Amino acid sequence: MGILYDDVVIISQSDKEGDPCVITVNCPDKTGLGCDLCRIILFFGLSIVRGASVVLYYRAEMQAPKPSDVFLLKLSCYDRKGLLYDVTAVLCELELTIEKVKISTTPDGKVMDLFFVTDTRELLHTRKRKEDTYEHLKTILGNAMISCDVEMVGTEITACSQASSFLPSAIIDMFHLDMPVELPSGSLTSSNVSVTIDNSLSPGHTLVQIVCQDHKGLLYDIMRTLKDYNIQVSYGRFSRRQRGNCEIDLFIMQADGKKIVDPSKQNGLSSRLWMELLQPFRVTVISRGPDTELLVANPVELSGKGRPLVFHDITLALKMLDICIFSAEIGRHMIGDREWEVYRVLLDEGDGLSVPRNKIEEGVWKLLMGWE
Repeated sequence: MGILYDDVVIISQSDKEGDPCVITVNCPDKTGLGCDLCRIILFFGLSIVRGASVVLYYRAEMQAPKPSDVFLLKLSCYDRKGLLYDVTAVLCELELTIEKVKISTTPDGKVMDLFFVTDTRELLHTRKRKEDTYEHLKTILGNAMISCDVEMVGTEITACSQASSFLPSAIIDMFHLDMPVELPSGSLTSSNVSVTIDNSLSPGHTLVQIVCQDHKGLLYDIMRTLKDYNIQVSYGRFSRRQRGNCEIDLFIMQADGKKIVDPSKQNGLSSRLWMELLQPFRVTVISRGPDTELLVANPVELSGKGRPLVFHDITLALKMLDICIFSAEIGRHMIGDREWEVYRVLLDEGDGLSVPRNKIEEGVWKLLMGWE
């Protein structure tokens, strides 16, 4: 049987209800391919329960991806509990990726939502796609919708929409932690994550063995880290054990095709993997004057791509906690040598915040990790 050179994606449904389906991908290899595939799977809200990969062939030239057009969705409506989650859920269902957002509430109870989005289907420039987006939003919002408009915007508009450059010291301190001092209740501990690097089991590859507790986007976090280090994954195996424990074996090599033999590089990679699996997000609730602000941050890929569904999960967690949102924004900040996507949500306390701050942190953290 010859080697297939056609790009193929096959989704095989299981015969038994409740069993996982199998996604088979046959495509050219490249550094970061595993990260890109895991990101797509995460974008559609799917979880990987088992997996293996083998590199079949290479293509000499890889074309750079074409930048996606950015659209501004302006939505005006009357405020109510759970509004922002409902809108975000619709955009995710339509496969619209939220790049930036600015949410504000006026004293008379009206909301102006500005969503900067890209379309995975690349059809938002068409009249039909815009009308479809309007109808989906109208269905969920009903009479609460006042107006809705979608237009393509240039880089100068998105630049003007940048979030505030000011970050509270409470969250800046979290970025510089080499070892997390305090995590939300129910988080992982250092004993839950093990990363081992071994060069003795393969003549051409370095073996990375990871044992950790499963969470949403686990493989994405691993593959994203390897992609940022410009490391190629030649073969991998992933299995989920009882009580959510996972075992991952990855045979990797550097961009030059050689094993990782430098002890400093080994230590740097294992430390970064350990940290990313222990704390893939930063979550904290702080005082912002007389108000309360929720801050969530996660690292951005060196390619510039952010993590999927974070804003969706934040708004869902707050809806489940029966907490209203007064304003929200997404911004990107360079902290040290890394870029972070920071979500700032000002909570509407009304007659007073009835949910303790530690419960807010715990609720948001668990939903982001897929533990709820």
